Amino acid sequence: MLGNLKGKVAIVTGSASGIGKRIAQMYAEHGAKVVIADLNLDAATMVANEIKKDFNQDTLAVAMDVTDEKQVNDGVDATIAQFGKIDILVSNAGIQTISPIVDFEFDKWKRLFDIHVHGAFLTTRACMKKMIEKGNGGRIIVMGSVHSFEASKNKAAYVTAKHGLLGFVRAIAKEGAEHNISSNLIGPGFVKTPLVEKQIPEQAKTLGITEDEVVKNIMLGETVDGEFTTTEDIASLATFLAGFETNALTGQSMIASHGWHIQ
Repeated sequence: MLGNLKGKVAIVTGSASGIGKRIAQMYAEHGAKVVIADLNLDAATMVANEIKKDFNQDTLAVAMDVTDEKQVNDGVDATIAQFGKIDILVSNAGIQTISPIVDFEFDKWKRLFDIHVHGAFLTTRACMKKMIEKGNGGRIIVMGSVHSFEASKNKAAYVTAKHGLLGFVRAIAKEGAEHNISSNLIGPGFVKTPLVEKQIPEQAKTLGITEDEVVKNIMLGETVDGEFTTTEDIASLATFLAGFETNALTGQSMIASHGWHIQ
């Protein structure tokens, strides 16, 4: 079985669309009660209702700006109030900004860090506290990237933030061990979500090349087969990690990229 999540409670941030939505769906399919935590409450509610209908699992939608400490804590408290515990956190919310370093606007740099790094910290801290209080252990899964290990032009903020998350996951593993809390980083290659599709014309304009060249040479040029990673790939990996029966993999990163950056 891919992942036995029956009876588990999982918070997935940024799960009203894209990778996060598919993870939430697959978690529910494998028996988990899922909390759809997203900036857009209406979209989160729609996804939660779809999951409840499709998989007959209890769900909860919460408004969560992961950069807002109160919203994060309120969302975690709402989860405890409805389900009584938190077993899994998937810190998935993210954005992308394309710009050469010399033109990078500081406000946009800070905004990207707020979402990726500070958001991962705030959600992890809040969930770890509840996991420790309940004494049942837990899983923290952070969405990194191949850019947790590699660098690309015009993505300095994203590369730096994703590298930082790799260290954060390792720190969680060290501090979580005594409480039976494990951590992992998932490093997707390019997944054709709205976030990535938005980058294609941006990269083409910045680099002065065609959109087809961006896809073939920039996005997929380092893969072994010229294929995009899919939301299904990442959701399957997140389900495997969430359902893994021991802490043998804690602190480890898993890259899903069609051979880009083979470790």
